[in-house]
Amino acid sequence: MALVRAFGLHRPDETPCGQPVPVSEAHALAELARGDGLSQNELAARLRLEKSTVSRLVGQLAARGWIERERDPSDGRAVCLRLTERGAALAGDIAEARRRKFAAVLERIPDDERDQVLRALDVLTEAMRGTT
Repeated sequence: MALVRAFGLHRPDETPCGQPVPVSEAHALAELARGDGLSQNELAARLRLEKSTVSRLVGQLAARGWIERERDPSDGRAVCLRLTERGAALAGDIAEARRRKFAAVLERIPDDERDQVLRALDVLTEAMRGTT
């Protein structure tokens, strides 16, 4: 619980790096910023969320003007999600805030322990993926 609180993960309406964006929306923006559009199914898989949850999430992002939905030219039934200019700028701001936050965290870890901590985080992440 101390780790969750220290990272601010108990505050769902703000990113752990202090941005006033709901965590789920920030994660979706980050995934969409990685490429040239995704389908809702691809976004759901990357976020490890149910399709219905992602559908609501996409609606919220579109209502905020952060993403746009386009019909996939190769499959008229599919929709491709892309960041708008505003969404891309916000995704960049969040990524920079995240980089600064975690750089500051790493600075507080003694040099001779950083590699061990980073390795432990990799192991923890893999273990967590196996529990859902």
